[in-house]
Amino acid sequence: MRTRRRVILASWLLSLLMVSCGRLAAQNAESAGTKLDEYVTGLASAQRFSGAVLVARDGKLVLSKGYGMANYEWDIPNTPSTKFRLGSITKQFTSMAIMQLQEKGLLSVNDPITKHLPDYPKTGDGITIHHLLTHSSGIPSYTGVPEYQKNMRVAFTTVQMIDGFKDKPLEFTPGEKFKYDNSGYFLLGAIIEKISGQAYDQYLQTHIFDPLGMKDSGYDRPQALLKRRAAGYEWSAAGLRNTEYLDMGQPFAAGSLYSTVEDLYTWDQALYTEKLVKRATLDQIFTPRIDSGQDAKYAYGWTVSTVHKRTMIGHGGGINGFSTFIARFPNERAVVIILRNVLRPGGPQALQNDLAAILFGEPLPSEAPRR
Repeated sequence: MRTRRRVILASWLLSLLMVSCGRLAAQNAESAGTKLDEYVTGLASAQRFSGAVLVARDGKLVLSKGYGMANYEWDIPNTPSTKFRLGSITKQFTSMAIMQLQEKGLLSVNDPITKHLPDYPKTGDGITIHHLLTHSSGIPSYTGVPEYQKNMRVAFTTVQMIDGFKDKPLEFTPGEKFKYDNSGYFLLGAIIEKISGQAYDQYLQTHIFDPLGMKDSGYDRPQALLKRRAAGYEWSAAGLRNTEYLDMGQPFAAGSLYSTVEDLYTWDQALYTEKLVKRATLDQIFTPRIDSGQDAKYAYGWTVSTVHKRTMIGHGGGINGFSTFIARFPNERAVVIILRNVLRPGGPQALQNDLAAILFGEPLPSEAPRR
């Protein structure tokens, strides 16, 4: 009888402890959410931030809110469901598509690119898909040439875009070092299309967005009517202005997608599962491969670094009028997602570091802006 009473008492105490821990966690999350909101609101009030922010931990939202305007000409505010251009966050979706095709046995990351793009010059014989994924191919980035700014409005085809850089001399021996390269991810998009028989955007829709229920993500074509699309802006000496037009065929698999903070949270949560690829393939995607500077290593479409003494797997993006960042902290099951539609000095990575510090109860960097 005494033993039974002890078991009942122990069970009761354990239940009480679990309830107390749950309440404490909820209170801590609410407190962190308030602090995060106050911090971003301060930046928005000072016209230093316009966009949407989502912060989550342990599968629960801590903050999900829009700030500033999605359209300053019509005074339409940003919300968590506002669609923003992602810029180079696109690369992680391109990487996922490549790894899905490898998992199906349709390619290998060790394949030379000429195996799948036979019209590419002989220099491609020494360049593998792995080199493209890790920005270590030596191919000059088409966004780094002087004529890029002049030709941003031109609707080039995929073949014409590749023709613009394929014959340029390599900047270094493939695999020798890291140099950020949009040309490499453009070629990955061409490989996806060649192997799958689908257009790049159709492949992502069929094999990533639809399976995950990401209904507010896709290829940003300005001709399409897209509800809740944010306009892109930038600051100039004269004040806020509309950003320069960019034909969206040019970013392609390196930076063409749009999404919302809510959809990117769905993406983040899916990466803890095997909904898209097996665990072994996910491990391949997130394995640090090559030094990319600032104490970080590049994986496949992601950068791996240490932030606030925690492992961070993230990536930023910048495209006309927009700057973005997604930071995943897998050991803490936490994520910080920032989508901005006004360009100005001070990128989203610095803001991400500040928001992560608030989330984890760490001191803010001394140079962090104050309200």
